[in-house]
Amino acid sequence: MRKLLIAFTSLLFAAGTIGTNIGPALVDNHPLLVLILSARNRVLFASVPYMDPLPFFIVGFLRLMAAAVALYFVGQIYGHRALRWTEAQVGEMPRIYRWTERATVRAGWLAVVLMPGSNIVCLLVGHLGMARAKFFTCITSGIVLRLIIMWFGGKAFESQIRSSLTYIDKYQWWVVGSLFGITLFQTARKKSPGAPEA
Repeated sequence: MRKLLIAFTSLLFAAGTIGTNIGPALVDNHPLLVLILSARNRVLFASVPYMDPLPFFIVGFLRLMAAAVALYFVGQIYGHRALRWTEAQVGEMPRIYRWTERATVRAGWLAVVLMPGSNIVCLLVGHLGMARAKFFTCITSGIVLRLIIMWFGGKAFESQIRSSLTYIDKYQWWVVGSLFGITLFQTARKKSPGAPEA
């Protein structure tokens, strides 16, 4: 089961990277596919003008929940090793990660509600031993809140989103190539040889 958990988490990370990178090229024509791959804020926001509310909320909720639950259990099982592996993946931890870590330790459940898409938060609350019932209540509330904000924000800026993506369409594959190039560069700089062993 531990090996399956690591494999599933790795699959979600890979899908998220692909979805985020191809998003600028495909989100206007294939928003559901992009959202299945990645539910990062920019993907959620950009997909709003091109989706009906029901698939947006269902797929967005399931994608965010899958990542949150997987990381919660990784944090619960691997604890400190998982946190240090995450640190090795990004090199020296940026200030925002350190701030998020401190906020999670202090705020606990509130951090889960306010930052339900944060990998660090879900990993940390699992490591810190937050009760499962409490975690599921908080993460469900946080995801629903995030999706509502993204939906109404996307509707408010619908014309700007459409204009931006229309402009990007002219250079979409250059943008996608550049994003994958940045991803490969960042991957080459990572220090960690691999994920924590199961």
